[in-house]
Amino acid sequence: MDILVLGAGAWGTALAISAGGRHRVTLWARDAAQAAAIAQARENAHYLPGFRLPAGVSVAGPGAGTPALLAERHDLVIVATPMAGLRGMLAGLRDCSRPVAWLCKGFEAPQNQPFGLLGHEVRAEVAPQLAAGVLSGPSFAQEVAQGRPTALVAASDAEVVRDALVAAFHGPAMRIYANEDLPGVEVGGAVKNVLAIATGLCDGLALGLNARAALITRGLAEITRLGLALGARAETFMGLSGLGDLVLTATGDLSRNRRVGLLLAEGRTLEQALESLGHVAEGVYSARTVVARAHHLGVHMPIAQAVVDLLDARLAPAQAVALLMGRDPASENIPPAA
Repeated sequence: MDILVLGAGAWGTALAISAGGRHRVTLWARDAAQAAAIAQARENAHYLPGFRLPAGVSVAGPGAGTPALLAERHDLVIVATPMAGLRGMLAGLRDCSRPVAWLCKGFEAPQNQPFGLLGHEVRAEVAPQLAAGVLSGPSFAQEVAQGRPTALVAASDAEVVRDALVAAFHGPAMRIYANEDLPGVEVGGAVKNVLAIATGLCDGLALGLNARAALITRGLAEITRLGLALGARAETFMGLSGLGDLVLTATGDLSRNRRVGLLLAEGRTLEQALESLGHVAEGVYSARTVVARAHHLGVHMPIAQAVVDLLDARLAPAQAVALLMGRDPASENIPPAA
């Protein structure tokens, strides 16, 4: 199988490494200097140092052709750009005849409306005929590159996309589960980073394991409420892209979003926290878009809102906790499936 990975960040590189032992993979970087450096060193020293590319992985840059041109030479196209780059990449691939899947998680920044869109909504606007979907679930790039056991979800409304993702990545160290619920899988991936910041804050303030469990559980309720409002299925949030991804990102030591919460609890400013990370923490950028979409839909998300207020310095860490704990009593309700 010939796989094209568009984007040479940590996650795109990790998937290329994972698939490169069994398939022919082209890892495409939009920066010619980065592509040349990776090709020469056989390692992505900037985003995923210490992991050598298998022989089955070749590296290409802009000189090899446009993504649309390269796509037709492959059996599957993986878009491994940040959320901000998805719209442009899908627009360029709108006439692609191959299955396409993106990896990014979150709502894009608002374009022509007061709220941002999920990936499948962006696809509907710029490439409605494209057979496409998302590969998501609980996964750290470093562990995937190490070949440690991982389970992911291939979500699409097109069977050809789900089948292609399973054929490409299902193997001894990785299980791929097919799912037709694109909205549910994408909402889980979008909101879990925001809740991981809250959990990191909870741990950094040494509030205890009881508090962590409560926060994760009520965070899952917020994910589910937003997902159902966007047409998702309730059962999706008990799976890998919901509960699984939330638990990993909220508790894993490799989680950059959790690390942001820990650093804020230490008294660091947001700028200081981000500088110390050295990499993007998606929850910082997606928190506002998550809350904006929830407000538009009339969905109550107090934990996500507290994270936004914390990031915008309207609340101190201890104030955010006091605000959440001081809310009026309520029943434990998650809306039933439609």
